[in-house]
Amino acid sequence: MSRPCPRRTCRPALLTALMVSAAPAAFAQDAVSPTLLPQVTVTGNSAGSLTVPTTEDADQRIRQTPGAVELVPDTAFKNGTANTIRDVLGWVPGVVTQPKSNIDNRVSIRGSGLTRNYGNRGVNLFMDGIPINTSDGLFDVFEIDPSAYRYVEVYKGANALRYGGNALGGAVNFVTPTGRDALPFDGRIDTGSFGFLKGQSSTGGASGAFDYFANLSVQREDGYRDHSEGHMGRGSVNLGYRLSPDVETRFYLNANSWRQRLPGELTKSEALNAPKSADPEFVRQDQQRNIDSIRIANKTTLRFDTTEVEFGVFNHRRHVDHPIYRYLDYTVNDYGGFVSATDDRTVGGFRNRLTVGANALNGTMDYKEFNNLSGAVKGALAFSTRDKAENYSAYAENSFYVLPDVALIAGVQFLHAVRDRTDRFLTDGDQSGRRTYDLWSPKVGILWDVDPDWQVFGNISRSAEVPTFDSNSFATPASSNLNAQTATTYEIGTRGRRADVTWDLALYRSELRNELQCVTTSPYSTCTVRNADKTVHQGVELGFGVAVLKALAAREDRTWLNLTYSYNDFFFDGATYHGNSLPGVPPHSARAELLYKHPSGFYAGPSVDWMPKSFYADNANTLKVDPYGLMNAKIGFDQGSGLSGYLEGRNLLDKRYISSTITAETASAGSALFNPGYGRAVYAGLRFAW
Repeated sequence: MSRPCPRRTCRPALLTALMVSAAPAAFAQDAVSPTLLPQVTVTGNSAGSLTVPTTEDADQRIRQTPGAVELVPDTAFKNGTANTIRDVLGWVPGVVTQPKSNIDNRVSIRGSGLTRNYGNRGVNLFMDGIPINTSDGLFDVFEIDPSAYRYVEVYKGANALRYGGNALGGAVNFVTPTGRDALPFDGRIDTGSFGFLKGQSSTGGASGAFDYFANLSVQREDGYRDHSEGHMGRGSVNLGYRLSPDVETRFYLNANSWRQRLPGELTKSEALNAPKSADPEFVRQDQQRNIDSIRIANKTTLRFDTTEVEFGVFNHRRHVDHPIYRYLDYTVNDYGGFVSATDDRTVGGFRNRLTVGANALNGTMDYKEFNNLSGAVKGALAFSTRDKAENYSAYAENSFYVLPDVALIAGVQFLHAVRDRTDRFLTDGDQSGRRTYDLWSPKVGILWDVDPDWQVFGNISRSAEVPTFDSNSFATPASSNLNAQTATTYEIGTRGRRADVTWDLALYRSELRNELQCVTTSPYSTCTVRNADKTVHQGVELGFGVAVLKALAAREDRTWLNLTYSYNDFFFDGATYHGNSLPGVPPHSARAELLYKHPSGFYAGPSVDWMPKSFYADNANTLKVDPYGLMNAKIGFDQGSGLSGYLEGRNLLDKRYISSTITAETASAGSALFNPGYGRAVYAGLRFAW
């Protein structure tokens, strides 16, 4: 295979290329980002909580960030099948959510954790502002229950400094209601293709200084593919108490249980011609992923004249029963605390907002591997370690308004991380080891409020990520000497809204050193993690929409054209694979929807998911994932309370396509790397709220 031409001759300069591709949409102003639709409503008690901002308050706060951020209200994802993380984040530009099977999705923002074939890395996940990543950096999407949230905040890249996050992908914060903005009862039932059935109910209320909210959901699914059936239950409770008008504390409890069989990856031919099949070896070994988790946490907020202080503690325990090529059985116990303070005052006649904070996220993992006998039967012990991770970070960010509508922002984060392993199975040699990392991540930016509903921003930032335990095996010098992944990101953009128009546009370039790649080297085993030399992630993130038709059947009705587009130009820039595209993500992806909304609550319309160009499954760029387009449609009725319902069809033309891939160094036609996408599916749901 011939080597691609040099990058500087094959591709135009970044800003020229990105501005050309973005300019037509930016100047047309004829679409709206679905995550910014103006139909944002909050029901229930309007008194509000000190610890949890309302949707409107959170929207105002997030707009003070000089970079790409999104707020997704529950009205954007609860009017259809709200089952997976893709149903919540699928309309956010720059966020890649690639389905694997059932609820499992690979999640990546700006190419974070791009090659992970199990678990997810490169994004800091929070629930109510409290971290839910494991202490070594991984996160599981099964704990994300779309039916439980009031809104979701997305901070891309170093814009996550508000929470002390410094991963390439940024941070996502899932926020549950409180008793002060929840309905007394909210219940729904959803059913659909491939044996899908889900029930959910919640309740909340407030009495004087006390408020409460509780949510419970259970679901099952036979699965589109063989050997992919699963079921789960998820519950959450939060209890708030107002100690005074300016002091509130809130306790959180989350409990989750998941049982899931795994169908495995297929060759490209199998994925397209026999998409419902499972890998026979996965069936023989009865490969599964079964997790039980429980999290308890407390967060307290104090408000003074110009200062708000938050602090809290948390403990998160998970037990994982995971028969795969070996029988994995381990318990993770993560714990920590956080404190932050935001001061917003006038200094010398100028507005100044200062945020400082510190986080501690530590944990232990009691990890064991056994031989997996046929049929998920635990055999002899083959590997045993006790892993301990420590993460201590401190951060500060200051916004100084040189003009009433122009802020200059500077920030920095320091992270001290430790990864320590004690080998308890010495038959194959002592694989104990310890690594420490000390990392600085500075940031500068500018934010211009052109008018109350239009902003322009730019920033330069650094991010850093420490290898996870599955990367630092300490078995060989190569695996124990992995460096932290670092990146310098340049970003400019604009966001705004008008009565019938909303837009959100960001252009970015991230120059990475030591990108952590998770590369599959043999079937039926975990991947091998290595540091890539130099890589570049650059692209465009566009959310755009417009009310194209108005007053068709009523004075206040609207037909919205919604568009989300992501351009991902990710490539190797070092000596190895120089000029090749990074595998695992399409260069172009788009979602579009034409949705009619009547003031009575009726809505209907079609949508499309479009991947117009192929992408690679391997570093050598030898095997491609083919382009595809999917046709969808939904119809429903929702007034916010009382009875509501929907009917939704996905992939109505029953297109066969590949939804996600794991990564190889060099792939062939016989490489089993691919997960087929779901075929034609129909879902329906009823909801009653009062």
